[in-house]
Amino acid sequence: MDSGSIAWMLICSALVLLMTPGLAFFYGGLVREKNVISTMMYSFISLGVISLVWVLWGYSLAFGDSLIKSSAGGFLGGFNNILLSGVDTPDGQVFAIFQMMFAIITPALITGAFCERFDFKTYLIFLVLWVTLVYAPIAHWVWSDEGWLIKLGALDFAGGAVVHINAGVAAIAAAALVGKRRNIDRGVLPNNVPYVILGASILWFGWFGFNAGSGLAADGVAVNAFLVTNTCAATGMVIWVILGMFHSGKISGVGAATGAIAGLATITPAAGFIGVGPAIIVGIVSGIVTFYAVYFKEKVSLDDALDVFAVHGLGGMIGLLGCGIFASKAINAGLESDGLINGSADLLINNVILIVSTFAYALIVTLVLMKILDIIPGLQLRSSENDEDSGLDASDHGERAYVQDGAD
Repeated sequence: MDSGSIAWMLICSALVLLMTPGLAFFYGGLVREKNVISTMMYSFISLGVISLVWVLWGYSLAFGDSLIKSSAGGFLGGFNNILLSGVDTPDGQVFAIFQMMFAIITPALITGAFCERFDFKTYLIFLVLWVTLVYAPIAHWVWSDEGWLIKLGALDFAGGAVVHINAGVAAIAAAALVGKRRNIDRGVLPNNVPYVILGASILWFGWFGFNAGSGLAADGVAVNAFLVTNTCAATGMVIWVILGMFHSGKISGVGAATGAIAGLATITPAAGFIGVGPAIIVGIVSGIVTFYAVYFKEKVSLDDALDVFAVHGLGGMIGLLGCGIFASKAINAGLESDGLINGSADLLINNVILIVSTFAYALIVTLVLMKILDIIPGLQLRSSENDEDSGLDASDHGERAYVQDGAD
C-alpha cells in the first residue's frame, strides 16, 4: 500500500472499532432498564477479549497458510502467524488491524438474541471459542487467498456472510438453546430510545470504514462503496418508516434506526461491486423483507430478542444475492465476471453456495459449542430465574444503569 492507503485503512479501522460501542448503545437502549449494563457489556468486553484472541491465534487461523485443505482450497488457517509472527510489514499489520475490528463486532452482534438471560461468565468463554471455531474458519473460506469459497468464485466484499449471516444464524442457535425470556409474551418496550438512535447513528458512521475500507485502498472502489453504503442505509430507513406508518400510523424512531441498520447490513457484501441504482433496489427489498420478518416474529416461538437474524442474517443473504445479480465490472474492474443482470449467472450460483455453507456451518458448530458449554460443571447458558427477574445488571455486574438522586 502507498502511504495514503495506509492512512485511509488506519482511519477505517478506527471507524469499525467505533461500531462496537455504537452497537452497545443500540442494543442497550432496546432492553429493559434492569439489563442495560449487561447488554452493553456483551459488546464492550469483546473489544478487550477478541483483540487478544486475534493477536494470539485468531488472525493466524483466519489468514494463515491453510492447515486443513483439499484440492478445492483451504478450510482453516494454520499456526504460522501465531502472535502475528511474520506479519511485520506495514501492509500486513494494517490488514491484521482492520480485520481485528470485524472479528470484534461479529460475536457482539449475536448477543442481541440472548440478552437479558445469558450468564456473563459463560459468555466470556463462548466469545473466545466462537471466534476460534466459527468466525475464523469462515473468514478463511471467504477472505483468505487460499479459502475454498474465494477459489470457487464467491464474493463477499465486506462481510455479508462472514459477519452478518454468521452472526444471524448463530443467534438462531443461541436463542433456541437458551429459551425465551421469562414472563414476556409480546416483547418489551425499549428503555431508552435516544440510546437506540445514537447507537444506530454511530453504527452508520462507522459503517463507512467497514465497507469503504474493505477494498484495502483509497481508490474509486472505496468511493463507490461509501456512496452505495449511504444510499442503501437511507433506503432501508425510508422503507421501514413508510411501512411503520402504514401499520401503526406512527413514525417510530426505533423503526427508522432498525431500517437503517438493515440497509447497512444488506449492502455490506455488495458495496464494492454494484452501483447506486442497484443499491436502491437492494435497499427496497431489504427494507420490506426485514420489516415483515420482525413484524411477524411473534408467530415464531423463538425469542431472538433484538431481531439479529431478521436484520443481519436476512440482510446479509439479500445483499449476497443482490451482488450476484447486479455486480458489474464497470464498478470494479477486478471482477472475473459480471452479475446475472449483466450476462453471467456464475457469481449468483457461487454466492448461493456461500450462503448455504455459511448457514449450515455456523448453525451446527454454534449449537454443538453451546450444548457443550451447558453441560460443563460450573457453567450454565442461562442465568438463574432470580437473577433474570431482578436483572442481570445487579446479579452479574453489581451496578445499575440509572440511579436516582439519593439512592444507595
